[in-house]
Amino acid sequence: MKALVFNGPDRMAWEDLPDPGLGDPADVIVKVDAVTICGTDLHILKGDVPEVTPGRVLGHEAVGTVVEAGDDVRTVQPGDRVLVSCISACGRCRFCREGRYGQCLGGGGWVLGHTIDGTQAEYVRVPFADLSVHRLPAGVDSFDALLLADIFPTSYEVGVLNGNVRPADTVVVVGAGPVGLAAVATARLYSPGRIIAVDLADTRLSAAQSLGADVTVNAGDDPEQLVADLTDGLGADVVMEAVGVPATFEMCARMVRPGGRIANIGVHGGPVTLHLEQLWIKDITLTTGLVDTYSTPMLLDMLSAGRLPTSSLITHRFELGQMEEAYDVFRRADVTGALKVGLGGPQHTALTLSGARANTR
Repeated sequence: MKALVFNGPDRMAWEDLPDPGLGDPADVIVKVDAVTICGTDLHILKGDVPEVTPGRVLGHEAVGTVVEAGDDVRTVQPGDRVLVSCISACGRCRFCREGRYGQCLGGGGWVLGHTIDGTQAEYVRVPFADLSVHRLPAGVDSFDALLLADIFPTSYEVGVLNGNVRPADTVVVVGAGPVGLAAVATARLYSPGRIIAVDLADTRLSAAQSLGADVTVNAGDDPEQLVADLTDGLGADVVMEAVGVPATFEMCARMVRPGGRIANIGVHGGPVTLHLEQLWIKDITLTTGLVDTYSTPMLLDMLSAGRLPTSSLITHRFELGQMEEAYDVFRRADVTGALKVGLGGPQHTALTLSGARANTR
């Protein structure tokens, strides 16, 4: 098979590799029909995630067709079209029993494209399949479903729910990349008073407005003063950090009101200063988190019912073999205007298995 291989900081290649095989009776092998690139993959390429070693196949988001299933798999079978979650869950450890799948102690958590080979390939082995892949309704578009592998559960769980968005709240989302845009869309579910989106790119701010942001402001135009003006100097009830750099985190801390909530979603590759000398007296709640994906079944139901605005977020599409070109477009988003890239072909129904590998059961 072909796969996108990380060969060290700033080095990757679309290479020939052996097809993956079942390593455990709970595994499935999925033929990848649609895949995308995450901002976390760019962090890996920059060397920000040292756990990812050279030779690793990247990627943790995909839609595909099950072509092989282990003897212990009960929820899917060969021929099923599935969403591959960014989080794998053993289902047995303490954290999985609490629904904290991202903290799995049994060999799961964020493993795809991190500690085991990932989804940016023609085939991928997915561990703990019963909790880590989700069968898709026939009418759901592959590229729409792809956005529920990571960015929508992440924005909803780590941003909206951790931030405890409530009716009439002033919500600020700093960073209008894919996760920030999904945070705007899912925050609308809780009827906030206003949503303010902050970013450096006007194209992303336009996308935020189309997804429900009431106010948009360029990060160079003093968003802190705007928030103060709109709240009579009080500050925002909820501020979500969806960038992952020290400057934006500190901006969020300055924009939140006393008693407010900061929900950090961004992936930070370096230290950030927490100004407790200023915040200790303000009753601030700060949350962090890796997505658990417990909300994925609910989000899939909403997607199937037409309740999630997903289709506008994938701005560039490529064939699977154009992986390196897609990376180039995605990491130059300030020039290309890319929000989310999709690779593969749109599949609306389960693929036939003629010529594919058979079930080993």
